[in-house]
Amino acid sequence: MKRNRKQFIGTVISDKMNKTRVVLVERAYRDKLYNKVVRTTKKYYAHDEKNLFHTGNKVKIVESKPISKTKRWIIIGGVRS
Repeated sequence: MKRNRKQFIGTVISDKMNKTRVVLVERAYRDKLYNKVVRTTKKYYAHDEKNLFHTGNKVKIVESKPISKTKRWIIIGGVRS
């Protein structure tokens, strides 16, 4: 793996496509103006070559070169919860 690639941990929310998983990543940050903790979620399309991960699994994804029109992430492994 190359260095300085973004990595996120998220939950697989869809496994209906072949070799593609939709991963929901949730993050929390503190708002600068109001000093309140804000939670945001974002969906990423991630490549899963062997179709190993299914809905509900926690996975680690890393950014990569574009694989298709929407896929720019690869699942590198599962995470124990």
